[in-house]
Amino acid sequence: MGSIRRSVALLLVDERGRKHLVPVGGPVVAIRDLGTFDAEKLRTHVGRRLTLGGRSFWVLRASGRDLEETLGREAQVLSPKDIASILFEADVGPGSSVVESGSGSGGLTLALARAVGSTGHVVSCDLREEAIAVARGNVERAGLAAVVEFRLADIRKGIPEREADAVLLDLPDPWSAVAAAWDALRPCGHLATFSPNMEQVKETVAAIRKRPFIDVRTIELIEREMEVRDVGVRPSFAPLGHTGYLTFARKVLDTF
Repeated sequence: MGSIRRSVALLLVDERGRKHLVPVGGPVVAIRDLGTFDAEKLRTHVGRRLTLGGRSFWVLRASGRDLEETLGREAQVLSPKDIASILFEADVGPGSSVVESGSGSGGLTLALARAVGSTGHVVSCDLREEAIAVARGNVERAGLAAVVEFRLADIRKGIPEREADAVLLDLPDPWSAVAAAWDALRPCGHLATFSPNMEQVKETVAAIRKRPFIDVRTIELIEREMEVRDVGVRPSFAPLGHTGYLTFARKVLDTF
């Protein structure tokens, strides 16, 4: 997994906090509006301030959050709190084999690729060529293309993979893909779905309960940012961070 992480792009952050993702796979890098620079010079200034094109930047290694914040957008992406819960609940880690649908802008795809590392594999499916093109571009910019396979496919009609460790569904009708997910998963493999509303959750859980799944649970994650100042700490006036509902289940072969 280390080689995958080292290939991730660097990040330039200016004094106003604006972020610029910079792929550094080759000997030189071209940075829009700044020019062309020696990639090794950037790598040797990680954690320091560097002047490029007459402007000063901090040079950082891009984190998962940085990758998400600098995504090229084609569709709404899952929030970091939802992505973190999916990785934990679906037990995605080094060497995992994962199938996701749909690709969207590739936010979850990036997190999956970082989690499975160089010994794992991610298959990302979508019905729209435009979404796949954007997601692939984001994955390539992050230096994670080696472990991700993009596929123009409707997984509701079936998933060719077998013995997958996890299947993740971000679809309008995830219940339509539950049967295909069960077939693709290994015994004890994990299913995770994201749904914006409760009616979708109800349909999805009903479909899950028709198959040998256990540990079926649905959660809602609320995030509230705090404003920390010298005079005190108080909740931000921003709305509470509801995004949707996450449903999880684990495949088994027998029932009681």
